[in-house]
Amino acid sequence: MYKAKDLRDQSVDELEAIYDESCKKLFKLVNELKSQKKHEKPHEIKHARKDIARILTVLSEKRSGNETQKA
Repeated sequence: MYKAKDLRDQSVDELEAIYDESCKKLFKLVNELKSQKKHEKPHEIKHARKDIARILTVLSEKRSGNETQKA
């Protein structure tokens, strides 16, 4: 799990790379759940979704912060 404080130290490019990895992980977990009908660690899906939400929140903060600094 990522913490928002740690994510804020990353650059936008690094955050986008982490976002891509997290989306692939979530996709893999969901497909495993659908194919096996039972998952050993169902909480991992919840954690992956929350990680993606944290990453997107920090990305939007950084992008909006950059726009206000330029103006």
